[in-house]
Amino acid sequence: MAQSLKDKLIKHFIDWLVHEKKRDSSPLCDFERISYEVRPGDVLLTEGRSRISQVICNITQSSWSHSALYIGRLHDIENPILRDRVKSFYDGKNEDQLIIESVLGKGTVVVPLSTYRDEHIRICRPVAISRSDAQAVIGYTIGRLGMEYDLRHVLDLARFLVPWTMFPRRWRSSLFKRNIGTPTRIICSTLIAEAFHSVHYPILPMIKPNDQTGVELIHRNPRLFTPSDFDYSPFFDIIKYPIIDVSERAIYRHLPWNQETNMHTAHRGGFIMPNASPRVEEPSKEASAEPEESDPKDAPKKNGHDEKAE
Repeated sequence: MAQSLKDKLIKHFIDWLVHEKKRDSSPLCDFERISYEVRPGDVLLTEGRSRISQVICNITQSSWSHSALYIGRLHDIENPILRDRVKSFYDGKNEDQLIIESVLGKGTVVVPLSTYRDEHIRICRPVAISRSDAQAVIGYTIGRLGMEYDLRHVLDLARFLVPWTMFPRRWRSSLFKRNIGTPTRIICSTLIAEAFHSVHYPILPMIKPNDQTGVELIHRNPRLFTPSDFDYSPFFDIIKYPIIDVSERAIYRHLPWNQETNMHTAHRGGFIMPNASPRVEEPSKEASAEPEESDPKDAPKKNGHDEKAE
């Protein structure tokens, strides 16, 4: 009975944390453009409007509170075993664009990209990652589907990032003491960091000098990663598609196209010709009229005087 009461209190607390307030303004990004441009293996960052999102933003001193991995459509997943596993966690349409994320109250799940249609989204694209490694990153996250969200990890991360030295040691972070070996709970940024570490793709590595290679890279503990780290990483391209495009990417719309003619291959040089047969302009009446015989009196004058006949 006591355990049941405890579970109810925890559930009410989680519901309070994940409750989202209504958006008070229009989205800042063009979701249709993002849906068209996003690639499997991209990391998506969102702001979030829940209380837990605000807590994460305050802890990390960033506007990004959540990260997710875009895995594409079902046919984009090359491994048929992994594809079947995704199907077992998602009962939507095969053509839906999918992401994998770890969410408080839901755990590690696969949801459609359209879940974040009204959110502010930023794409973080791993630079020059190979197709096989991108598939391996996706496969790693698929293998973690079903894991629960680690709320205590967020609290430990807060205690780690805020060095309250005045507090007793037993109150300090236990990030490095729990879930060693086979973790059963995870948070969004840790999941994605582990996935990229599995193919040795750098995010924010420690760089140290090395006598043989010049430098050596050391992976950071994935439990210390936050969503903003993918934004800050120099190894990820940051891609933005604002709802109002002020760039010149759509300059082709302003090119001086001739709307009345099309390409005609028979024309020498492959230039444009009319859609129908060539149109011959009728000569104007003034041009077609026969020249009248000139009157000797109207002969041209030189220097204002009549030309004298010899």
